[in-house]
Amino acid sequence: MRLSTLQIGLIVAGALLVLGVLAFNAWQMHRARRRLAGGARSGAGAAVRRDSDRVEPSFSGRSDAPGATRTAAANEPAGAKFDIPMDEEQALPDEDVEGTGTPIAPVTRSAMADPPAAPGSQPQPDPEIECVVTLQPAKPVAASALAAGLHARLGKPLRWFARRDASSAWQRVNGESPGEFGEFAACLLLADRNGAATRAQIDAFHKVIAALAPQLPAAWSAATVDDEAQRAEELDRLCAELDMQIGLTIQKDDASSIPGTRLRGVAEASGFRLAPSGRFECVQEETGAVLYTLQSASGDPFTADGLRAEAFPGVVLVLDVPRVVDPPRAFDQLKLAAKRMAHTLGGQLVDDNQRPLTDTALAAIRTQVAEASELLARAQIDPGSPRAHKLFAA
Repeated sequence: MRLSTLQIGLIVAGALLVLGVLAFNAWQMHRARRRLAGGARSGAGAAVRRDSDRVEPSFSGRSDAPGATRTAAANEPAGAKFDIPMDEEQALPDEDVEGTGTPIAPVTRSAMADPPAAPGSQPQPDPEIECVVTLQPAKPVAASALAAGLHARLGKPLRWFARRDASSAWQRVNGESPGEFGEFAACLLLADRNGAATRAQIDAFHKVIAALAPQLPAAWSAATVDDEAQRAEELDRLCAELDMQIGLTIQKDDASSIPGTRLRGVAEASGFRLAPSGRFECVQEETGAVLYTLQSASGDPFTADGLRAEAFPGVVLVLDVPRVVDPPRAFDQLKLAAKRMAHTLGGQLVDDNQRPLTDTALAAIRTQVAEASELLARAQIDPGSPRAHKLFAA
């Protein structure tokens, strides 16, 4: 059957329409990936800064420059205050208390995913955020044979894994790990809050493996230094856009200082414990994870002697959003703890411009926290996960 000109025209038009839809969808996917990689989002955003201990929320929109600083400002009338519902009150005490080998085929990101790690299993290599180099000894060897590599200091965290064979799960190893293994994986973190792994660091990492491999002996595989350095920079830019720390400052109503002994008593009664870092930490008992911290408004570390002898103009409760599970819920806990502490100390919550933080302002901050949590999850960095703790470590 011969087709008429009209039929041919309709077929061609239909084909062009399908191609157009496919092209549009491909463009949309590409655009979405770029937006996710850049951490773009609309509406009120949270300031991002890696050169400071804390970043305050901003209500003036986002900056297009990664790592840009935005000053916190809750746009509330001067002198406005919040009321603490009676059912949120908590009685607190008033008393004071005292290598030379040749690399073979580059490893792919999916190579480390077989077999998959089951939930609750031992830590596994994470090729999405680590430079992973694998070694295949000519015959199984003990982990102690890796001594030179196990103790390498490269400027970024280095983890070593091993498995009996390709069908076994990876396990963390050190010089004292028992047994012999048929494959090893050295994993160098590509980025953290100190920035991206540099080309020099990745090159040094490869040289460690190249010097170690002939001693086993073992073949080894790795992606190129340039490719890994580029990947590190891209990962660092993404994390810089997703980073958020929220601080709620407490100051006395009459602008006086807070005695250190009084502060310690109230903090410990509220569940905080002084950590070696010089900050008070509120730790979740079930997991041992830090929920939020309490630090001096000046940023100086607390010491036992200093708390006995000094007074402080203000304190800050800090929530490290990427490092806690369920950030919105953690913010709710932080807010309640801050309100209770401010009430007990005879103070109020203020922003960096010394303006009181009202419930409206706190609700806006919570919205930012929820948005940041969603963006982290979309980037496959679940808040509070081992991956998040590596990427957002100082």
